Amino acid sequence: MTTPIPEALSRPAIEATAQRIAPHVRRTPLLQVDGADFGMPGAQLVFKLEYLQHAGSFKARGAFNHLLTRTLPRVGVVAASGGNHGAAVAYAAHQLQVPATIFVPKVASATKIEQIRAYGATLKIVGERYADALAASQAFVQASGALPIHAYDQIETLQGQATVGLEFERDASPVDLLLVSVGGGGLIGGIAAWTQGRMRVIGVEPELAPTLTRALAAGEPVDAPAGGIAADSLAPRRIGTLAFEIAKQHVERTVLVSDDAIVDAQRALWRVLRVVVEPGGAAAMAALLSGVVQAERGQTVGVLLCGANTTAVSFD
Repeated sequence: MTTPIPEALSRPAIEATAQRIAPHVRRTPLLQVDGADFGMPGAQLVFKLEYLQHAGSFKARGAFNHLLTRTLPRVGVVAASGGNHGAAVAYAAHQLQVPATIFVPKVASATKIEQIRAYGATLKIVGERYADALAASQAFVQASGALPIHAYDQIETLQGQATVGLEFERDASPVDLLLVSVGGGGLIGGIAAWTQGRMRVIGVEPELAPTLTRALAAGEPVDAPAGGIAADSLAPRRIGTLAFEIAKQHVERTVLVSDDAIVDAQRALWRVLRVVVEPGGAAAMAALLSGVVQAERGQTVGVLLCGANTTAVSFD
């Protein structure tokens, strides 16, 4: 039995979200590239350059949607994050002059930690993985009364991330499929809530963090490994419940990519486009370059480059 998509994630609701957050976020551009540039002759690639978003990732969309729609206590907001969500909440809170406390695990990159501090949030580094930071943030909520902003498993988060799908569909010519990196599922769940089968959506996960893949096989969210090169952005313990219910209906399938394939994708994006993205941001491209997803002649493939919070180094 299928579970209906919540009314709060209907197309009208997502359109309203896009209007609400528009003054605060960037409508990131598209870049169409001949597939031959990446060894895929006859195909066209359309990149959504979401790494140009405020705070360096798509997460700013959900963060602003929370702060603009919820009642905020004087103590402010709290978020647990591998890094990108924390940076986004810290940025949005700074822009709207709201106190923010951010919990991150030790695996969070130095770049993301520096960002969170630069935006003026109170930073707490707790535990080894995202699940540890989440538990600590929940204890903080109970003790302080701060408003929690979940990285991927709240309606407001998915509403914000869904606007990426809205923009892509409206700004791009028709595509045959769209590749989306998957961590907790907020991004792919939001996008799939918008597309609802009108566009083929494929989720891409690291082999060492197969959260959605494991959940789809089990028929429900289950614990999965949380390791690999993209552990600070694509490695929660399990997929979000909201995203899972949407993904099992409207995501065509998931594929897994190795850490080596992700690094190869980072290098290729730098070599061809002079674009530097973080490992999580390169995972979708890794699916194409490694061959687990084929870009056929005559096809147009959308690739979401969703984050760039990494050290800007040359891959030459």
